Amino acid sequence: MPRGHKRCPQCETAKPHSEWERNRSSSDGWASYCRACRAERNRISYFQRKYGLSPAELDAMVAEQRGICCICLAAPAEHVDHCHQTGRVRGVLCFSCNAALGQFKDRPDAIRRAAAYVEGIAWKPTLVAPGVYRLPS
Repeated sequence: MPRGHKRCPQCETAKPHSEWERNRSSSDGWASYCRACRAERNRISYFQRKYGLSPAELDAMVAEQRGICCICLAAPAEHVDHCHQTGRVRGVLCFSCNAALGQFKDRPDAIRRAAAYVEGIAWKPTLVAPGVYRLPS
């Protein structure tokens, strides 16, 4: 092995130390895997741990959606969307749509009102008594 290089057991290539993370507890002072392989291993581990998805299952979901977000149908599908109460995976969304659902706290009633608002349908509660509002049907 050339000086200043280390072989990654996953990609099986010798890479310069600049492509490795430091690890003081290892015998040579460098991580076991190069940065790229380590990032991929962490990504795989995260999706398995958080959502119970293997890389093949995640790729199948994205392929089933033709690689685009289920909501806007324009941006690339890159973020796993799940129900925060049950943990069930619903699909793969773009960053903006996934963030929007999070901001609406997954409340369908709030999302419907937002859609009506954007479509120009006035949604204004009527004050019936102090602190009591009647919602439009």
